[in-house]
Amino acid sequence: MNRPLWLNDAVFYEIYPSSFCDSNADGMGDINGIRQKLPYVKDLGCNALWLNPCFDSPFKDGGYDVRDYKRVAPRYGTNEELGALFADAHRLGIRVLLDLVPGHTSEEHPWFKRSGQAERNEFSDRYIWTDFWIKGTPGHPYIGGETPRNGTYMLNFFKCQPALNYGWAQVSESWQTPMDAPAARATRDAMADVMRFWLEMGCDGFRVDMADSLIKGDEPDKRHTAALWRELLGELRRAYPEAAFVSEWGHPEQALAAAGFDMDFYLDHWGNGYNRLLRAEDAYLTGTDPMGFVTDYLDRYEASKAFGYISFITGNHDTPRISHYLTEAQLKLAYALLFTLPGVPFLYYGDEIGMRYLQDLPTKEGGYTRTGSRTPMQWAPGRNLGFSAGPSDALYLPVDRLADAPTAAEQAATPGSLLNTVKAILALRHGEKDLQADGPLEILHAKAGDPLLIYRRGGRVLAVNPSDRPAETKLAGEPRFLIGAFSRGVLGPWSFVVI
Repeated sequence: MNRPLWLNDAVFYEIYPSSFCDSNADGMGDINGIRQKLPYVKDLGCNALWLNPCFDSPFKDGGYDVRDYKRVAPRYGTNEELGALFADAHRLGIRVLLDLVPGHTSEEHPWFKRSGQAERNEFSDRYIWTDFWIKGTPGHPYIGGETPRNGTYMLNFFKCQPALNYGWAQVSESWQTPMDAPAARATRDAMADVMRFWLEMGCDGFRVDMADSLIKGDEPDKRHTAALWRELLGELRRAYPEAAFVSEWGHPEQALAAAGFDMDFYLDHWGNGYNRLLRAEDAYLTGTDPMGFVTDYLDRYEASKAFGYISFITGNHDTPRISHYLTEAQLKLAYALLFTLPGVPFLYYGDEIGMRYLQDLPTKEGGYTRTGSRTPMQWAPGRNLGFSAGPSDALYLPVDRLADAPTAAEQAATPGSLLNTVKAILALRHGEKDLQADGPLEILHAKAGDPLLIYRRGGRVLAVNPSDRPAETKLAGEPRFLIGAFSRGVLGPWSFVVI
């Protein structure tokens, strides 16, 4: 499949709509607030957005329990305002991806209400039901006793999220349907219809939630789910060749090579390369050697680079903020590395200023331990740190109350701040084709016991020293870009250089 050319120079900015900018002082972020801040996103160096779910929902899981796929949640605005956001963003050269949740709906979705009726109807098999009121779905959570139907229904996550039916890899029970059954095909077609609806309105593509989990049953290589996506995405690309699709999959050799996605997130799975780079106790960027990261990453990169892009993330709405693990000096090196490696990077709102993970907050809308990463964006000193003009006790979530809470306004005015460092790195990336998504990669120096990492991207050589000791690089030449110190081939502590 041909990837959209614009992805080569794309840098995404992830926005949690509830927490980005409140335009009407009701304490809740909204679509018009995002529209107001588009110049900030542009100035930062991001030219694409990923919006977390903004569809109508009871919000028992932060909008990942969709009640109506074709309606903007009233708390965020209207369909017309979202269409205006697409138009405003496009005028600034910014693309917009929406968050698609294809694996389940809310229990309040009209499809599920029809499916739970005792009488057979066109939606009876759109969800996964057993055939008796106390029979469960082995290996999966399930719920019974909630509907007139004589059966229990499978869950994908919370009780409020019944699993949609795309069929089973192997049918072993009378209540299971094969992948080519009419109901399974109807579910797939309904999701394609949702995607076409928003693409017609001006959306530039989708991030797909739990993309690897649609087909149920034993499927270790995910080939059936991959085949479903390859067919569906192929259809959409014929009509919308510039649309882009990123998967929450975590295995690019499957998501890119087999399923046909353009991008796949390098997710924080325990012990993998991303985890060993940023989040493990002995993460590379805390001063250890890079081999845990390099070995895992290179295998994934070589297996998938011909088919699409691995997407590094600074963090997201599901993980503790990166500042929870790294100092400011380490954060600068992390961003320098993430934004100069191949692939399409994603920056989570607020990570550019080092927003903190507020881990002691009570759960909000099913967030639990994730809630502390979803707090309001910190724009400027003063009332609610610039997020909202409304009363503080009406905010969706409280802002950081500490006196040293970072804000975008203060950092914009401070040379060498984390924000200005991110701007400089992204400007470098946009200005150097070798540092963009398609540029080649060659590891020149990485070995056990040595924190120094040196890699080549085309005509540029880059070196990272995340330790507290100088490192001899044997590199010559004037720095094209520098964080920290570099002189006569010696890279200072906590330093990064492009030559």
